[in-house]
Amino acid sequence: MNSTLLFIYLVFGGILGGLLSTIASMASLATYPVLLSVGIAPVYANTTNDAALIWTGVGSSAASLKELRGHWKKVWFYAIFTVVGSAVGCMLLINFPGKIFEKIVPFCIAFSGLMILFSGNSNLNTEKEDANKIVKILSLLSLFVAGAYAGYFGAASGVLMLVILNIITDDEFLTVNAIKNIIGALSNLVALIIYMFTERIYWGQAIPLAIGALIGSYFGPKIIRHIPVKIIRRLIAILALIQAGYFAYTAYIK
Repeated sequence: MNSTLLFIYLVFGGILGGLLSTIASMASLATYPVLLSVGIAPVYANTTNDAALIWTGVGSSAASLKELRGHWKKVWFYAIFTVVGSAVGCMLLINFPGKIFEKIVPFCIAFSGLMILFSGNSNLNTEKEDANKIVKILSLLSLFVAGAYAGYFGAASGVLMLVILNIITDDEFLTVNAIKNIIGALSNLVALIIYMFTERIYWGQAIPLAIGALIGSYFGPKIIRHIPVKIIRRLIAILALIQAGYFAYTAYIK
C-alpha cells in the first residue's frame, strides 16, 4: 500500500472510530484493528491508538461545557479516581510483555461488546433514590477500575464510566454524559503523556487516524438522530464479539 492510499485508509478508519466514539464510546473497536492491519505490533497499536483518539476527547469535552455549569467540583473529584486508575493501567501495559497483552485483548473486546449491549437495557434517564454510602464507595472504586481499563486498552471504558456515574449521581443524563466526557478525556490524556515517554507511538499513522476521528466525531451526532439506538448497540455488540473471536483465534490458535 503506497503512502497516499495508507493515509486515506487511516483517515477512513479514524472516521469510523469517531462515529463509534460518538455513538457508543467504542472508537477502539475500529481504530485498533486498523492499526494492526498496517503492521503495527499490538502494544504499539494500542499506544498509537490512544494518541489518535485523544482528539475525540477534546471535541466531546468542548461540546460538554454547557451541561457542566455548576458541576465542576464533582468533575474534578471523580477525575481523581479515573486519572489515577489510568496511570495504573498504563503501568500494567508497559510492564507486561506484549504477548500477554495480545492474549488479554480478546477478552477486553468481548467485555466491551457485552457492556454496550447490556448498558442499553437500563434506563439511564430514570430518576432514582440516592444510593447508600456503601454502593457509592464501591462505585468510586469502580471508577478507578474503569480508569485503569481506559489506560490499559480503553474500548467501552466510556460506557463503563457512564454506567458507574449514573449510580453515583442523580443528575440528568446529559450532565452525567458530559461528566463522563471530561473524566474520560483526562484519563486518555494522562495515558498519552505516559506513553509518550515510555513507549513507541507511530505518529505517522496516528495523525491521519486523528484527522478521521475528528471528522467522525463531528458527524456522529447528526447520523445517530436518524438510527434507532437499540439497533446500533446490537450491531456494535455483534461486531465486537466477532472481532474478539478473531483476535482470540490469532492469539491462542493460529
